[in-house]
Amino acid sequence: MDKLKQLYSLEGLRVIVTGGSSGLGLHQAITMAQCGATVFALSRSGSIKVEHEGKVPENITFSTLDVSKEEDIRKVFTEIGEAGGIDVLVNNAGITKRVKAEKLTTAEWNAIHDVNVTGLFNCCKYAFPYLKKSAHVGRIINIASMASHLGFSEVVPYSSSKAAVQGITRGLAVEWSQQSVLVNSVSPGWFPSLMSEQVMDEDRKAKILNRMPLHRFGKPDELSPMICFLASPAATYITGQDFCVDGGALAFGF
Repeated sequence: MDKLKQLYSLEGLRVIVTGGSSGLGLHQAITMAQCGATVFALSRSGSIKVEHEGKVPENITFSTLDVSKEEDIRKVFTEIGEAGGIDVLVNNAGITKRVKAEKLTTAEWNAIHDVNVTGLFNCCKYAFPYLKKSAHVGRIINIASMASHLGFSEVVPYSSSKAAVQGITRGLAVEWSQQSVLVNSVSPGWFPSLMSEQVMDEDRKAKILNRMPLHRFGKPDELSPMICFLASPAATYITGQDFCVDGGALAFGF
């Protein structure tokens, strides 16, 4: 048991989770706190915005952050970093919109990329000075998507933005490899969330469930452990990789 704790405990880590007010981001923040980390759950609301069962750990701090605003990121990350450092950054914040490509406006395109791409990169940039000083080996865990790998109709800007997340992950993993910072991504399959509800109707739901061998949606408890693993001492020789937690969707042929 001591060896397990040594490998997988997150005790002593200071973790930032963006988009931490609801859904998968909130679950990731709570799970990492339960594994011992001090967690800063950042979001535009700055608080839990959904009904939540169970007690929220005392080692989570909820604060406001708009990842589309670079100055906001710089200010918040500097405050957290100067107060005790940053060991792990989980870039979970993301937005989408269901619209046909030919009807998409430039403003809609830019809004999605401002959060999912530029905001994610800026979070990496402003966390880097603290991550490289981490005594635990700094980690960045970017939340990508099945849309990084597969094409889906009516969410082209989201697919574009998540493909960019893969490129940022690989580029930073190489560039920061000698700075004691590991950079990986996780591509969730289909998990119930406020964001997925925005783009899903019954027809799309049926297509999704038929697309994966397990033929069911994932549970948050089946995703958060991957995030915890990549932040843990057990994952110090892993960088530049994407991990698909997708019910077998990418493996499914016919």
